[in-house]
Amino acid sequence: MSLRRRTVEILVAVGLLGTALAPPATAAGHGHGHGPGQSVPLRVATYNIHAGAGMDNVFDLDRQVAALRSLDADVIGLQEVDVHWGDRSEWRDLASELGRRLRMHVSFAPIYSFDPPAEGGPRREFGVAVLSRYRIVSAENHDITRLSTQDPDPVPAPGPGFGEVVLRVRGLPVHVYATHLDFRGDPSVRVAQVADTRRIMAEDQKHERRPVRQILLGDFNAAPTAPELAPLWENLTDIEPGRPTFPAQDPVQRIDYVAVSKDTVRVRDAAVAETLASDHRPVVADLELRR
Repeated sequence: MSLRRRTVEILVAVGLLGTALAPPATAAGHGHGHGPGQSVPLRVATYNIHAGAGMDNVFDLDRQVAALRSLDADVIGLQEVDVHWGDRSEWRDLASELGRRLRMHVSFAPIYSFDPPAEGGPRREFGVAVLSRYRIVSAENHDITRLSTQDPDPVPAPGPGFGEVVLRVRGLPVHVYATHLDFRGDPSVRVAQVADTRRIMAEDQKHERRPVRQILLGDFNAAPTAPELAPLWENLTDIEPGRPTFPAQDPVQRIDYVAVSKDTVRVRDAAVAETLASDHRPVVADLELRR
């Protein structure tokens, strides 16, 4: 399995994209200039794209591009991203295509990376991604505990697919993490994944001379009150968007999250977007980065 991470730099279009959401405050990233000592706005989102298929299980990337564009987010964490994976997504590179069509920088972190079915072809990959209007300064694909869905007899073991990018937002460094936690009813793998997540994020804090602005985006496959998620809330603020996110048709569970470091990022507002472009609904949040 390749542990590589691919980051594609795409020029970001200048201009304001309209938003179909009930506006969570002012569109982040498009505010007026901010002087010393003032906070910097940033709009972020998380979206499990279901490998390009909607609630109807029909692959339709045009529909998802429209849904993503309507969020008007500066940074988006994506889960269930196919890259030349198979017939279900027409063997397309969804990470690069979404970045190109939305005119955003993109970093893809594979969870699985397999040899191509035909010699000389691209690798079959599946994982998470980050889209950003801001340039990606650096990117890393961290290992966390996983129970493989591709191994017929899996055991919990370290595996890639916890993506991290560092952005510079109006001069401020921001660490953004994209994750997809285990879906099984038994929470034991998620317990280990949360411990791994906290360790990696704590290491980033230790390596910086100043408090780090951290944003965790992902599908956690657990309710906010789940015991296995409790350790996350010791250092992160769980942004409550006011509505459940799954399934997209008549959602009853909130399993998709935006969480931010408590001392360095302030929450202004959040919402769940109404769309059936995936089997999940996106969460979008307006933040203020503290200087």
